[in-house]
Order: sequence, then structure tokens, then C-alpha cells
Amino acid sequence: MPKELIISTQPLTTGDIRSFLENSPPVRLNQKVKTAVNKCHKYLSDKLADSDQLFYGINTGFGSLCNIQISKKETTELQSNLIKSHACGTGDEVPEAVVRLILLLKIKNLSLGYSGVRLALVERLVDFYNAGVLPQIFQLGSLGASGDLAPLAHLALPLIGEGKVRINGKLYAAKVLEKKFGWKPLSLQAKEGLAMLNGTQFSTAYGLWACLRFQKLMWQANMIAALSIDVFNCQTTPFDQQLHVIRPHPGQRSTAQAIRKWRKGSPLSKQKKKSVQDPYSFRCVPQVHGASTDALTHVENVISIEMNSVTDNPTIFPDSDNILSGGNFHAQPVALSLDYLATACAEIGSISERRTYQLISGQRGLPPFLIEKPGLHSGLMIPQYTAAAIVSQNKQLASPASIDSIVSCNGQEDHVSMAANGATRLYRMIDNLERILAIEWMSAVQALYIRRPLKTSSSLEKIVAAYRKKVAPLTEDRILSEDMEATIQFLKNQKI
Repeated sequence: MPKELIISTQPLTTGDIRSFLENSPPVRLNQKVKTAVNKCHKYLSDKLADSDQLFYGINTGFGSLCNIQISKKETTELQSNLIKSHACGTGDEVPEAVVRLILLLKIKNLSLGYSGVRLALVERLVDFYNAGVLPQIFQLGSLGASGDLAPLAHLALPLIGEGKVRINGKLYAAKVLEKKFGWKPLSLQAKEGLAMLNGTQFSTAYGLWACLRFQKLMWQANMIAALSIDVFNCQTTPFDQQLHVIRPHPGQRSTAQAIRKWRKGSPLSKQKKKSVQDPYSFRCVPQVHGASTDALTHVENVISIEMNSVTDNPTIFPDSDNILSGGNFHAQPVALSLDYLATACAEIGSISERRTYQLISGQRGLPPFLIEKPGLHSGLMIPQYTAAAIVSQNKQLASPASIDSIVSCNGQEDHVSMAANGATRLYRMIDNLERILAIEWMSAVQALYIRRPLKTSSSLEKIVAAYRKKVAPLTEDRILSEDMEATIQFLKNQKI
């Protein structure tokens, strides 16, 4: 377990982030970062003192008001007004784990030394994280261009003593921070409000969270599929390495290898097969799970680049004496990749539900609905209905968010990414996928119970034995929502 997470000039990795979430170490800036931040801030301060040149958002208005000059004495008020006017989030609160990620990514973004902010501002954000002070942020309000403006404004409000924060889950007015920690509200200098608001940290944090959860769910999807394949008396040939060498998509090959590993030594896998070929939901697991795995790899790469990038505007380059206004705040790379991951997520749920449907269908020596007295008892009939309903919801949610641009700010911001909507939608979809996979696991383990005294592989039997301490075999009808919730929690607690 790392003692601290050092923010340096080196990129953060998804492994760093996973450890960050699991262990919650304190954050610290290294000296190179501090030097870069101070250098950029001094350059900007000197530039503004020696020049009357207009720089967007530093001494001008914002958006379509970009041509209105702001006097030097009004710079601080400009930055404060920006944060308050843009704090227009609404809807559900962002989960605390995601807020922590937003904080971390904003610290990383500003510490790269291209934003012109004071070191004191970055260090205050570090103080927030280390003290467990989480600004109250809302899910709705960002268009995913010009930065995630509304949610990041709520992130920034406590810096100036406004808004609300959560500490140990309890909600406080941000004014309490001075009394509780001795932190006086910051009087923002040139560009500091804009630097807080410009950026893709809201969308990227959600995307990062989704990637980390989807990694685990893909591991579980392979494990669960392996048990379903075993109890449904499926052929072993679709997972033979020779097939996947000649179509060498990385995800396909790794999925086939995972299925072989999970089933290794299984007596069930050696049983005489009742069918020459199996339904696609079993036979094509390497191809379908593998494609989603490859999608995840691509999205992780995009998110890794984004979380280590400068997404501020304008961007300051002290070494080349340039202040450049551009569009790095536009979250199109994130938006497209999250739409891709949403499709990958929906497909894993879809094929899982089809395996559940086959398991309860009364085929291959298994009773209808996996109950010993079908008719008197409905068994696992209705959990499949639930899975089907959730699958359909995920299909509906998977509609691309990135194609739904809309004009804002009097036409100045005339194409936006909608990455934030795609990101929050994906969070919901992954929760749904977790439920769908739990229903398949519950069904596959019940089928294994019916197959007794035959056994599956020792690795799967070990997990089944642990699960049976939480959920007993189904011998007669009972309230299955309780079984489903216990199954979700069991799988959630499994370690990769």
C-alpha cells in the first residue's frame, strides 16, 4: 500500500488510480511540479503588468462576451463572478468516489504548469483531498465543451468560501472550512477561476471510474460465462487456442484463454456432449467478450491521455513567450470513447441475459426454470424477466451522446461534445451490468446444484462454496429479490 500519491511531471496510470481509490493515500506535489506552477504564474503576472494586450478570460469577458475588456482592478471580481455565475448544476449529487477523482484530476491538470494559477490554489485543492473535504457537485449541467463548466464551478466554489462540501458524508456550508481548518477563502487572481472551470475533469473522472469498474466486470463476466458453459454441457472446441491464433484480436485471444483457465480440470467439461454446436451466447463468448475487452483497452488509452493532458484555455507557454487560445477543453475524444464503452457494456449484458435464458429453458437435462418441481414452483423464471428489462434499459441508454450537439452562448459555442451526459449515463449502465451478471451467476450456480454430484473446476468450486454461505440453493419459491441483492454484493466484494 503506497504511503502517498506524489503528483509529479510523470503521467498517472490507471493502476495509480485504482490504488488511489482502494487505499486513499494522501496526495503530495513534488518540487518539479511546484517550480513549474510558480514559473507559469510569474510569467502571466509579469505579462499582464507590462502589457495591455487582451487575453481571453484573463482580462476579457467570457464566451460571446470575449471582446469586452476588463480593467486590471476588476480582475479578481471577474474570476469570482465567473465561478458563481457558472455554478448552475442540478440533479443528483456526484458520488463521493467520483468527486475525489475530479479533485485529483484537477490537481494533476493544474500542476502541469500551463495554467498560470498560483501554487497556493493547487495546494488548497490538495488540502481538500487530504482532509476529505469534497465539494458538492451535481450531475447535470455540462455540455462537455468550454470545459465541464457547471460541475467544475461547484468544485471551485469552496475555494472562495461559497457552496457546500461534504466531510465524512455530512453536508456543510463551505464557510465552515475557515473555522474547522483555518483555511481563509482565496481571493482569486487573473485566470484562476477560468482555469478551475475549463477542463474535462468531470467527464474524464466518470470515464475513468467506468473503466476501472468495467475491468472488474469483464473479469467476472468471463468467470460467470465459464460456469454457464460448464453447466449447460457445452463443447470445449470454441475455446481451443488454434481457433484464436488465426483470428488474433487481443481481446478474443485473452477471453478464450480465460475460459480455458476457469474450466481447467472440470469434470463437467469432460461429460458427453448432447449437441454438436452450442448457441452463440456460449459458443461466441471469446468473440463478443473479446470485442468489448478491446473496446475497453481503447477507451482506457484515451482516458489515460486525457487525465494527463492540459485541457485549460487559454494555455500559457512561458518558454516560448506565448499565451494561446485554443480548444483543448473540448471533450470530443472523451465523448466518442465513452459512447464506444457504452456499446461494449450493453453487449456484455445482452449476451449474459441470453445465457441466463438458455439455462432456465429446460434443455440438456436441466428442469424448466431450474427448480425441481416446475409448475408448483416458478423457480428462476422471473429473475430472467428482470435481466431482460435491465438489458433493454441499457440498450436505450447506449444511444450515442456525442452526436447530440447543441448551440450555446449566442452561437460562440456552436458545437459541443455532450461528454458529461455520456459519462453519467455510463455510470448507470455499469451498475445495470453488475445486476445482469449477478442474475446469470445465480442461475449458473443453481444449475450446478442440479447437476450434483458432478463438479466444475476447483477454481470455480471455491467461489461457489463462498457464495453458498450467502445464498442457499433454491429448492422452493422464495423472495428472490433478496437473493439477487445478496448475489450483487457477493460479486462486488470479489477481488480480481
